[in-house]
Amino acid sequence: MDYMEQALSLARLALGQVSPNPAVGAVIVNNNEVVGQGYTQSPGFPHAEVVALKQAGERAQGGVMYVTLEPCCYHGRTPPCTQAIIAAGITEVHLAMRDPNPLVSGRGKDELEGEGVRAYVGEHEAEAKQINEAYTKFITIGMPFVTVKFAISLDGKIATKSGDSKWISCEAARKQVHNLRYTADCIMAGVNTVLVDDPHLTARSCGGRGGKARVQPLRVIVDSKGRTPLTARVFGEPGKTLLASAKSVKLEEKEAYAQVGAELLELPSAEGRVDLGKLLKVLGQREITSVLVEGGGILLGSLFDHGLVDKVIAFVAPIIIGGKEAKTAVSGRGVDKVIDSLKLERVSVEKLGEDLMVSGYVSAKPQKRG
Repeated sequence: MDYMEQALSLARLALGQVSPNPAVGAVIVNNNEVVGQGYTQSPGFPHAEVVALKQAGERAQGGVMYVTLEPCCYHGRTPPCTQAIIAAGITEVHLAMRDPNPLVSGRGKDELEGEGVRAYVGEHEAEAKQINEAYTKFITIGMPFVTVKFAISLDGKIATKSGDSKWISCEAARKQVHNLRYTADCIMAGVNTVLVDDPHLTARSCGGRGGKARVQPLRVIVDSKGRTPLTARVFGEPGKTLLASAKSVKLEEKEAYAQVGAELLELPSAEGRVDLGKLLKVLGQREITSVLVEGGGILLGSLFDHGLVDKVIAFVAPIIIGGKEAKTAVSGRGVDKVIDSLKLERVSVEKLGEDLMVSGYVSAKPQKRG
């Protein structure tokens, strides 16, 4: 049995529920039998290792632990997991990846080995790194991981010339979008998307896991000129909504949005629009580790133009819309030559119903800490 794969499956259950902590899974084996398992709980509550140790009880003595991330070795919101592992009598620990947190970064492994616990690193490392790609960026540079998502026709349109877009993607693709929302800390959209589509911007069809209710991701509306109507659906949904504006906001406007449960955030202007870099910096300061951007084309174009996108997920439907006035997914300045186009790496393609889901990572370039 692949115990690390089992630990990775547990880690995925924590995605979207434990930020700014990493999503971690742990499995304890003794005499070829799983005696304890668990995944990271909400901040301030036990980490995966401690949950698994508690379940194992005395059977942890002499056991082997498989954990998807190096155990913490410092006292944060909770005591260090390394000390709990040592005290329980675990003799061997398999770590899928080192913790990129500068407070850990190899020290957890060293502490275990210093107390006679054998430690091995690298089993299913690629999968573990993908699960915690947002955590890795956040903990190293203080900025959230930005994923851009859009659905297009085969000829690259996101709506007809009249603005109709329901539905370009199939039901299976739309269900996957809710899974993506479920694992994100924040869903971001531009004001035009709100005005045209009046979306809910919530995670539906994937309720709480492990018997716990899912807190809805923060909704962020990029609204440079303050055009979001107070009647927008986003204000009637559970969870919080943040409106990012580039204009000076009057007190009565702030109070009106507060009445519908929204926070209005004034940010510096960049070419008459919200400075998206500053917005992401603020989100990072609020411990938002992952942002799922759902349009429209102006917002996506600005993010790409300013090099703020980490990952792209495109749902491609086998339909032709046509029309030179029909909108495309990405606006902005773009590039003059194909050779200068943004390139994706580690690209994967998956079939969802009739559609294709194409995902990839923007080619790496140096980033500055927020």
